[in-house]
Amino acid sequence: MAAYVVMEKRTERGGEPHSVAFVRDGFHWLAFLVPVPWLLWHRLWIEAVLALAATLLLSALGEAAGLGIAASALTLLVSFYFGLEGPALRIRALARRGWREWGVLEGSRLADVELIYATAEEMELDGDPASASPPLPVLPEGPALYQPSPPRGIGLVPYPGRA
Repeated sequence: MAAYVVMEKRTERGGEPHSVAFVRDGFHWLAFLVPVPWLLWHRLWIEAVLALAATLLLSALGEAAGLGIAASALTLLVSFYFGLEGPALRIRALARRGWREWGVLEGSRLADVELIYATAEEMELDGDPASASPPLPVLPEGPALYQPSPPRGIGLVPYPGRA
């Protein structure tokens, strides 16, 4: 199951969400293979310029130093970074543009997550507090299930002379 961060942009008066974005958390292969176009597709202009500059700089330094194949490995590290951190960069960019984080949902597909979000939004709009939050478990009455024992030592080493 994948985790999706739900970002929403509300209207000026704070009413219903105007736009909703679901950002899958995890490694993005497309951001790893072609980081600059992926960043441009998601409107991360500054990050795309920085990725291009880092790639070109590492390639030029590697060639100037005569590293050969190691220069390509250095640019691979830049791609690996954007594959891992691409979703976080996208979430931060949306937050800078006035979006707020609604929460994190888990699902096997994007369609499942969208359905869970729509159901949760309907529960919030109904205003029924019983349906908005899941019921809490009922704990049995009686003595505490966990009673800590007095400390006998540090970690697994007991103090000598104490019972």
